[in-house]
Amino acid sequence: MNQLFIGALRLGIAAAILIGLFGQIVVIPTTAAHEVDRFPPYEPFAVPYAAVAVIGVACIQVALVATWMLLDMVSRDAIFTLRAFRWVDVIIGSSLVATLLALGVTGHLAVGDIPSPDDNTMQAIGELGAAAVCVGVGAAFTMLVVVMKGLLRKATDLQTEIAEVV
Repeated sequence: MNQLFIGALRLGIAAAILIGLFGQIVVIPTTAAHEVDRFPPYEPFAVPYAAVAVIGVACIQVALVATWMLLDMVSRDAIFTLRAFRWVDVIIGSSLVATLLALGVTGHLAVGDIPSPDDNTMQAIGELGAAAVCVGVGAAFTMLVVVMKGLLRKATDLQTEIAEVV
């Protein structure tokens, strides 16, 4: 793989991790506090939802670190080793945790009695729909990475066979 391309991907990963840290430290807590100031009945939900959001961003950061490590293996031409499977498993695990968090939020929004500042039913339906879409995207991504792991396994087996023959 082209070293310039790998460098650009690493730059993007580093930027995404830093933006995520900014979100975890500044944006999520500030937004939660602002919503409680705007509508005090949200107070019991502020800390749990903010915690879920921070953990969700952390799951994405873990997957980005694993991707960085896989990029390093690609640049060293060592991607077809057992070590690569550990990093792929980290990506699968972090995406599964994020999906389960989104599923929990979706369930809470569906059955919980969360007050709304304007009694806007459409807003509540939109929030539930957005959470459900996050569950679907997370599940699809997790399944895609599992399929890609199978392809990596097959390619690794083929390379091992060829190395034994040569």
